[in-house]
Amino acid sequence: MDLEATPKRRRGKDLEDAILRAGWELLLDAGYHGFTIDAVADRAETSRSVLYRRWDDRAALLDAVLTFGLNQGRRDEPEDTGTLRGDMIAALQSANARNSAIAPLLSVFMGEYYAASGQSVADVRARAFGDRAGRSLRIILERAVARGEADPARLTPRVRTVATDLFRHDLLMNARPLTDEQIVEIIDEVFLPLVAPARA
Repeated sequence: MDLEATPKRRRGKDLEDAILRAGWELLLDAGYHGFTIDAVADRAETSRSVLYRRWDDRAALLDAVLTFGLNQGRRDEPEDTGTLRGDMIAALQSANARNSAIAPLLSVFMGEYYAASGQSVADVRARAFGDRAGRSLRIILERAVARGEADPARLTPRVRTVATDLFRHDLLMNARPLTDEQIVEIIDEVFLPLVAPARA
């Protein structure tokens, strides 16, 4: 008997996590076109039937893999540096480190998926993060208001997200991480002037 060819004995969450991790790695390596049930099963060292017992088809598996992958490395609470400027720079630097590897996936490799499904990057993010989308930013802004660094009257929906929107735009359009200088420019030149309390 060829022990190398025998699927690993994993069950429950261990098995599901192994499949999702294998699917995520495959998506990063091969893009949407290379993401197939057979390829995921091979990489996870399991069988097609194991995957089909959990997900109805390729689309359902892909949704689960995207949710799994996009949540890797996310913090439950944003860093508290003591200032709004420091908090926002730290948040964008963390997102930069976490997301730079997947920017080509979301902006280029997934083109076929967006065309076939009618989904967008925003739809993928909303499904992956659910109610947690924007939670870190809300916490950062609440701290800033409490410290008197941000004027709540100026925190319109557009202003609240302008820094993260600019960050995502640059990341997706260029498919490479931003420099620290670019992150500081977004915060100092655009975000802080919009949210700071008006001077007497």
